[in-house]
Amino acid sequence: MTRDFSPAELRQAIRAGEFNGNTSGIAPGYVQCNLAILPADWADEFLRFCQANPKPCPLLAISPSPGDASLPLLGDIDVRTDVPSYRVFRDGRLSEEVADIATLWRDDLVAFALGCSFSFEEALLADSLEVRNVSEGVNVPMYRTNIDCTPAGRFQGKMVVSMRPFKAADAIRAVQICTRFPSVHGAPVHLGDPALIGIEKLETPDFGDAVTVAEDELPVFWACGVTPQVALEKARPPFAITHSPGHMLVTDLRNSRLAVM
Repeated sequence: MTRDFSPAELRQAIRAGEFNGNTSGIAPGYVQCNLAILPADWADEFLRFCQANPKPCPLLAISPSPGDASLPLLGDIDVRTDVPSYRVFRDGRLSEEVADIATLWRDDLVAFALGCSFSFEEALLADSLEVRNVSEGVNVPMYRTNIDCTPAGRFQGKMVVSMRPFKAADAIRAVQICTRFPSVHGAPVHLGDPALIGIEKLETPDFGDAVTVAEDELPVFWACGVTPQVALEKARPPFAITHSPGHMLVTDLRNSRLAVM
């Protein structure tokens, strides 16, 4: 698929089974979202977890009501079919990855759309900064850390981060740019020595793909929307669904609308 497809065209291709890859660099200019879907009796606690942890869990939209698969604030979206790949969790354990969740949908499910770092990549590229996962055509590397999230009810756990390498001057510029986008993770949470946040090997990410890091580059780490998946593992709801890491919900909302000047 060409990367200049509109969000609607992309979602149609996903529904038709014609696209199932990661969405980094796809449909540039439009907001991409992490997805978490939970039963209604777990939804209030998850909402409080998002509110307590806005860096990894910047909430953009919620289902209008339990069982409603639409997200009208973000476009003509059906959360059951419009993500390239889903993860299904049962009792906190990943049980399967599937291409759509239409047959798994229930009338008590509530969907949460959370901001994604793929949205601010556009701003980095516009400032002539290389985004390594885009230039190498791979999924962004993501890592579990030792950074504690603020607990909310049954939800707790460590933060997951995404990483992009930059030379020092470019890393400073990346911080300045991403600070303008708090609803898609905002400024990085760490740069430099990965061991300081509990990451032992950059070459073996927990999610996504490894990218090249040159000797004169610093790894720069952003809070990541895969964090809710770690919280799900801890909370162990009987049933939950998320996006597969890097396989995002692409919306009709423009990235430019999220910028804080």
